[in-house]
Amino acid sequence: MRKRIALLTSLFLTFATFAAAQMDKSKRPSPPESAQCKLPDGKTIKTDYSSPRMKGRKIYGDLVPYGQVWRAGANEATTFVTAADLAVGGKDVPAGSYTIFTIPNQDSWTLIINKTTGEWGIPYKYEASELARVDMKVSPLPSPVEDFTLGYVPSDGGCTLQMDWETTRASVDISEKK
Repeated sequence: MRKRIALLTSLFLTFATFAAAQMDKSKRPSPPESAQCKLPDGKTIKTDYSSPRMKGRKIYGDLVPYGQVWRAGANEATTFVTAADLAVGGKDVPAGSYTIFTIPNQDSWTLIINKTTGEWGIPYKYEASELARVDMKVSPLPSPVEDFTLGYVPSDGGCTLQMDWETTRASVDISEKK
């Protein structure tokens, strides 16, 4: 009988801890978001990230310093999961799970695709696990964007990954490897 009570107590505590952790994520000031690209053959790319808010702050060159690795969101590092072999900005990325980071600069950005998953984000200490560094295009947005937004726009044979925040868009073309 005591073993049953101990087992039931253990299960209850495990469930309660899990439920509390899930509630905490949904109440964060930078809530979790998801973006997805459906490739021509039906395979997908899925990205999970947290969306920080501008809240009247200067973002690039201040909150997000130029020339330093940024987790491309908030909280946990941004995930990048692909069911297909890809070319991201011309670099080969095999099907699998990755995290992505960026190095923003005023006129150019670099996308970092990292094989390490599950990390918090910054400080960045994962150079040895990098799969690729890819140049991103940078363009101004017509009006400020309050919430950091990561999304995919369909294109020939793939999609374009876009990161919009403040008055900046950083983007990179992604295509499926044949």
